[in-house]
Order: sequence, then structure tokens, then C-alpha cells
Amino acid sequence: MQRLPVLSGKGVIKLLKRVGFLPARQRGSHIILIKQEPQKGKKAVVVPDHKEVDKGTLVEIIRQAGLTREEFMKLYEGR
Repeated sequence: MQRLPVLSGKGVIKLLKRVGFLPARQRGSHIILIKQEPQKGKKAVVVPDHKEVDKGTLVEIIRQAGLTREEFMKLYEGR
């Protein structure tokens, strides 16, 4: 399994936009992204707007977005 890249909050948001997430609002340094899914309804992910997102936080963001690590790495490699 590949190691996760070191990304900023803006970098994570850029990748999540590719799979349909859109910024809905911001509270402090946390940006809430929402994706509207036809059968499942809304899915929300909170991304901290930091220079570097911690590895554990990135893993949790990927999980909340409904992606696998492999899918996320394909998004990252195709940037």
C-alpha cells in the first residue's frame, strides 16, 4: 500500500472537488464540503484549512468521503 501524501487543506479540497464535493461553509479554519448523492442523500466532510493535514486526519477525511485509499491515491496521482 502506498503512503499517503502530505497535503494542505486546500490540496485536499481540490482533490475532493473532483469527486463531487463542494464547499458549503466555513467555521474558523475548518471548511465543510458537501456532496449530494441521489440515493444516499447528503454527505459532509470537514477539512481543516492547515498548511499540513495530519495523516490520521487525512485517513478520516478519506473514510468520511466514502473513498478507499487506492481511490484517493488515483485522484492524487491524476492531479
